[in-house]
Amino acid sequence: MLIELIPLFMFAAICIFLMLGYPVAFTLGGVALAFAAFGIVGGIFDPNLLKSFPSRLYGIMNNYTLVAVPLFVFMGGILEKSRLAEDLLENMSKACGRLPGGLGISVVLVGAMLAASTGIVGATVVTMGLMSLPLMLKRGYAPSFACGTICATGTLGQIIPPSIVLVLLGDVLSSAYQQAQLKLGVFSPKTISVGDLFIAAIVPGLALVALYMLYVFFTAWLRPNIVPRIQIDEAEEQVSFIRVLLSLLPVMLLIGLVLGSILIGAATPTEAAGVGALGACLLALWKKQFNVARLREVSRSTIQISAMIFMILIGASLFSLVFRGFGGEELVHSFFSQLPGGVFTAVFLVMLVMFLLGFILDFIEIIFVVVPIVGPVLLAMGVDPIWLGIMIAVNLQTSFLTPPFGFALFYLRGVAPASIKTSEIYRGVIPFIILQLLLLCAMSVWPGLVTWLPEQM
Repeated sequence: MLIELIPLFMFAAICIFLMLGYPVAFTLGGVALAFAAFGIVGGIFDPNLLKSFPSRLYGIMNNYTLVAVPLFVFMGGILEKSRLAEDLLENMSKACGRLPGGLGISVVLVGAMLAASTGIVGATVVTMGLMSLPLMLKRGYAPSFACGTICATGTLGQIIPPSIVLVLLGDVLSSAYQQAQLKLGVFSPKTISVGDLFIAAIVPGLALVALYMLYVFFTAWLRPNIVPRIQIDEAEEQVSFIRVLLSLLPVMLLIGLVLGSILIGAATPTEAAGVGALGACLLALWKKQFNVARLREVSRSTIQISAMIFMILIGASLFSLVFRGFGGEELVHSFFSQLPGGVFTAVFLVMLVMFLLGFILDFIEIIFVVVPIVGPVLLAMGVDPIWLGIMIAVNLQTSFLTPPFGFALFYLRGVAPASIKTSEIYRGVIPFIILQLLLLCAMSVWPGLVTWLPEQM
């Protein structure tokens, strides 16, 4: 009986070592090798399974889709340094000044555009925190509301394409879908691509932006003491509207080049990422923010982030191999099949586990460790892979916000003034967490919110 529970011991060991602060990639690989050695000595693990690991490494090296990761990271780094978002926020806050919560609405819109341009949560939260938090506090916004708005809009990079999360999810779910087909003995020509997830994420992403804006608007309308209205004269508003158009043009052009080329089928996500990286360099050059020192800084950061992601992927691949060798996939499938409520209960339980793991693990570890384990089982039970991918992305986005361990809260705490209490940051994100949970419930009840647009393409 204990032998059958070895996969659970493996997963528990991973969580313990990660909470102790050990590097993720080496923890995954080290725990897998330690359990494999124990199993080989005990005669309960086939050592020949490890011979397939080099072919897995070659598959990672030869994966064309994953080339998009460093390109999108590079694009986000260049845009972060180009000051496009600062100019856009300054002009848009004046143009929306007559609206209740005009500055807050501007922060949501600019955060959404920054998310669509960078796709990196940490960079978006830090950039928006440094750029908009002092301005919101200066205009009389309550610290809790300002912090909650910035954290929530920063996490939009999880769901709004081009998102690094969706790139990684697309690759992992594609493999899980193939495994599910083999398990069922079905050979369908249908494939799951990153482009499918990008298209499917558009409606939920825009819906979340709309929910955030409505919340800001009605809070400003009902509680002006928390969200005051900015008073500007008409001449300034007209000038700022023209400036907004000029500020929007380069950002929208870049987003249109990246996402538009994917939506119309003119380019793959990897090719679009290359276009986006080049476009970001041209925009930075146009803004006179491009030089050799900045290029060297962004390139070094891109190499570090990309190396981290691929090392985690290699460690997770070894962990997944050993986990399956001990019968972990069969254990998960047996557990899910015995749950009352069938597919609904299985999906709910997986979402709950991922939500809780989001407190202690980054999205990269969850995607590379958890999704390969539960993905093939859920897909074999008939769950739509595109719907599942977007549900996971929104779920991870919610865990990024949830106190006390949400990563977005830590990012903002690092750049927020010392006068703002951590409890105020926690209190400010609660309404946005509720909005995200409402979106998750809506996507559960009406899967067409996710699947309708990809079906039209």
